[in-house]
Amino acid sequence: MVGLVVVSHSATAAEGIAEVAGEMGGDTRIEPVGGDGQGGFGTVADGIEDALDEADSGDGVVVLVDLGSAVMNAEVAIETSDVKAVIADAPVLEGAVNAAVAATSSKATVESVREQAEAARGVEKL
Repeated sequence: MVGLVVVSHSATAAEGIAEVAGEMGGDTRIEPVGGDGQGGFGTVADGIEDALDEADSGDGVVVLVDLGSAVMNAEVAIETSDVKAVIADAPVLEGAVNAAVAATSSKATVESVREQAEAARGVEKL
């Protein structure tokens, strides 16, 4: 099963987004990671790499990020990890929900889950 990692500058935000996505994701592994590792705001590559390892069941991981250094640190974590992982260019909450639903399919791949996450870019709310 494809796993998910939600990266935010806020640990609380990452946990909340993972919680919402988890409601739709069944048994999908969704790992939240956020903050600077010392209780403040920010992101760190080491924490993201640990989350990649936790989320991976062998089928790879799709990473959703909030902004700025989350992207940069996720790229570093992916480069240094042995996990097959990709970053979805998607709104983090809507993308995480779409990805969680897509990951429940027995035919899910990293690419198909990322595509569904990225499909959230076009979702209108009103």
